[in-house]
Amino acid sequence: MANVHFIAIGGSVMHQLAIALKHKGYRITGSDDEIFEPSRTNLRLAGILPDSLGWDPSRVTADLDAVILGMHARADNPELLRAQELKLPIYSFPEYIYQESRNKTRVAIGGSHGKTTITAMVMHVLQQCQMQFDYLVGARLEGFAQSVNVTNAPLIVCEADEYPASVIEKRPKFHFLHPQIAVLSGIAWDHINVFPTFENYLEQFAIFIRTMEPGGRLIYNETDDTLRQLVEKEGQHLVLEPYGMPEHVIRNGITRVRFGNASTDLLVFGGHNLLNIHAALLVCRALGVGDIDFLAAIASFKGAAKRLELVTKNEETAIYRDFAHAPSKVKATIQALKDQYPERKLIGVLELHTYSSLNAGFMKEYAGALDPANEAAVFYSGHALEIKRMPYLEPAVIREGFGRKDLQVFTSRADLEKWLDGRSYSHTNLLLMSSGDYEGLDLAGLKKYLPVQKPQS
Repeated sequence: MANVHFIAIGGSVMHQLAIALKHKGYRITGSDDEIFEPSRTNLRLAGILPDSLGWDPSRVTADLDAVILGMHARADNPELLRAQELKLPIYSFPEYIYQESRNKTRVAIGGSHGKTTITAMVMHVLQQCQMQFDYLVGARLEGFAQSVNVTNAPLIVCEADEYPASVIEKRPKFHFLHPQIAVLSGIAWDHINVFPTFENYLEQFAIFIRTMEPGGRLIYNETDDTLRQLVEKEGQHLVLEPYGMPEHVIRNGITRVRFGNASTDLLVFGGHNLLNIHAALLVCRALGVGDIDFLAAIASFKGAAKRLELVTKNEETAIYRDFAHAPSKVKATIQALKDQYPERKLIGVLELHTYSSLNAGFMKEYAGALDPANEAAVFYSGHALEIKRMPYLEPAVIREGFGRKDLQVFTSRADLEKWLDGRSYSHTNLLLMSSGDYEGLDLAGLKKYLPVQKPQS
């Protein structure tokens, strides 16, 4: 039985891995300086919630087989220093996932956008087809009790993130997975606090491609010129499988997709999701799932949490929320709603919440992002700037970056709510995009905006 200690066990994905390994029969210990819900309850129910908060080097002993280091642990963490002193094997999260899956078929799904959704689609289809697999995904998915599972299954499906692995391992997480099957969905510069130039960001994807084993399968979005050129340059040692927009029609707000002679109606929509479905189809095909079985399964896929998630609707109005925050994601999400409901007015609201999106120098990357909306607003919280120790962001800089003079800019939730209260929602869709929560905006309460339906005479 392996003995594994987690430094910063309370992280949203870290605690899920700890629980998965406990279920596998490993002896698990952990520590953290703060543990929030739902991590606290999940760890307590699994019997591995630390007895007390804080760091204690005496928890790190010579009999440990592995120490797993969480993202928010600092380089001077006393438990980390003790582990280094004892020369114990220290792994970042993705490094350890690789250790647990060396003898499995590894599928890694990366790219600047869409990776969570493609991973979720593949997982949904494999589950519907009753295949055994492990997984790692960055969102809550219907039908899956947790976001990480590590068992003795012969296959693992991983969302492959380009963010650094840990405080002592600055390389991107996806460099450690070494997949036999990979997806790259597109490349759009993000995480400017880590990758200060586009060239630096692009190089991380080049390394990912170069370090795949010869003969591996790379499924990539050929509609992204930057990605296509990179794959053609770096991926000649691989089996290359491009994908693009599949054949589809939209009728009465329902999208129907076709591959060959088979077609099905979908619960999700948007050009980005059609591309995502094509990528997922090619992954599942490589894993032995037939196209007919794939389409039968994907027809019931509702989407990952906070990805074009329906908050409420009636016959003439719908309100959606979406995790979109990076420019490419905002453009894809807002265009999806415009294409799906071309006859409806669209009100778009974006919260700037990440380091990149709150940076004045990055604002020009959002040029045109909110153009498809009939009315548009941007919100950001002064508190978010304080936490990130960033300077005040001028509304004029935001309007100039987005290239929209009529753009409303709000820095208080009350002002945003007042503006929303003043809109007309007849034959309208409202789209709220953010990786935050608009300083606690009551999403359930937005149903008050649905126009009262007149009874049929």
